Amino acid sequence: MHRKITSLFLALLLAIGPVAPSVAQDVAAAEPRSLLERYTNATQDVILEGLKLVGVRYKLGGNDADRGLDCSSFVQTVFRESIGAYLPRTAREQSEVGQQIDINQLKPGDLVFFNTMRRTFSHVGIYLGDNHFLHAPRTGAEVRVENMANSYWMNRFDGARRIIETR
Repeated sequence: MHRKITSLFLALLLAIGPVAPSVAQDVAAAEPRSLLERYTNATQDVILEGLKLVGVRYKLGGNDADRGLDCSSFVQTVFRESIGAYLPRTAREQSEVGQQIDINQLKPGDLVFFNTMRRTFSHVGIYLGDNHFLHAPRTGAEVRVENMANSYWMNRFDGARRIIETR
C-alpha cells in the first residue's frame, strides 16, 4: 500500500510541475507547464513505470518486483515493461548500450552509472531530471529517488547512456 501511495504521489508531482506566478503567465504559456510535457511518450512511459516500483525492496541478483530487484534488474524491468526494450542484465553490460552522453547532456530517461563497488559501472539508475534519479540502491533499502548533486553520487559518477531516441 505504501508503495502505491508513494508512486502516485511522485507521479502527481511530475504531472503538476512548477506553477508559474500570474505575472509571468505570458512567458509560462510559451513554455511547458509540467515536467511530463517535456518528455517524449517513451520517456513518460519509462518514468511512470519506474515510479510504480518505488518501495520495492532491493535484492542482490533479484529480478522480480514481488521478491526484490537489484539496480540493473530494476532498469531492465522498467525498460522492458514500459517500451519493450530488452537491456542486458548487468550494469556493466548496460553501460555499453545506447549512445554515450556527457553529464551536462542528461535528459529524463537516460541511464546514469556509478562506481559503488570499487569498480566502474557497478551501479545504474534512471535519470528523472533536475539532478534526480531513480534506482534500487542496496541491500536493506528500497527503490527510491535520489539527488545526484549529493557528494556521494557525484564522486562516484561514471557516465551516462541514452537509450530512448530523442527528437
